[in-house]
Amino acid sequence: QVQLVESGGGLVQPGGSLRLSCAASGFAFSMYAVSWYRQTPGKERELVAAITGGSTNYADSVKGRFTISRDNVKNTVYLQMNSLKPEDTAVYYCNARWRAVYWGQGTQVTVSS
Repeated sequence: QVQLVESGGGLVQPGGSLRLSCAASGFAFSMYAVSWYRQTPGKERELVAAITGGSTNYADSVKGRFTISRDNVKNTVYLQMNSLKPEDTAVYYCNARWRAVYWGQGTQVTVSS
């Protein structure tokens, strides 16, 4: 059974940090490109960060603040989020893509004082 399970979301004050995790199972995780997306009500899901091969790329809005990484032994992808802003508030989803496309169920991140 294919699963992507996100964790680590929550409420944080502006300027704070969170680390999201996404644990994968049921497929050859190391072969897949992995990404984090986010979505707010009424808006399309947007790409936040991705690892493809040995390269990473980030949305302009998060460059210098967010870092994506993966551990192919633990079958987990991470998103370290620093200097969080209210506009980072969203549901964050992990995504794995290669021969198929898989999505997690999402984790809520709320940045508010």
